[in-house]
Amino acid sequence: MSEIPSLETERLLLHAPCRKDFEEFTVMRADPIVARYTSRQPEDGNATWRRLLHYRGLWGIMGFGFWMVREKQTGQFAGTIGFNEAHRGVTPSMDGISEAGWVLASWCHGKGFATEGVKAACVWLDSETPYRRSVCIIAPQNKASVRVAEKNGFTLFTKTTFMKEEVLMFARQAAEP
Repeated sequence: MSEIPSLETERLLLHAPCRKDFEEFTVMRADPIVARYTSRQPEDGNATWRRLLHYRGLWGIMGFGFWMVREKQTGQFAGTIGFNEAHRGVTPSMDGISEAGWVLASWCHGKGFATEGVKAACVWLDSETPYRRSVCIIAPQNKASVRVAEKNGFTLFTKTTFMKEEVLMFARQAAEP
């Protein structure tokens, strides 16, 4: 893939990860509210820098990746939405399957941004890539993310363990053309 696509929804702009996002991305990843279901601990700038490079690098290797999300009206950084292949070592394996992920800044929790952005990302994945299935893992306590997954066609199919904690594994099939 030569160029990372941008996506636009009613309220959001999704764009390629870039250097100008780093400071706001770092603030979000350092927020304990954001960290509780993701990294478990707030991340420092070094970890967030590596994450930014990983998110950008996915596009060149996988043909998919994460977008940085901004609120269209204000331009405020809202989070990240996209796809990964993380080789997490879970059973059943997710290797070779696009793994959906979303992390939103705490200021915009409860506004429907995740549902809206994940929908746009899934439509893009279904229409622009050969991937016909995607999965996601969610902490059982993260009821908001479970709702986002279900609203976007993901259904629970098993429980597994990741980082010594139980997680729910959801999957969705691409819509038929």
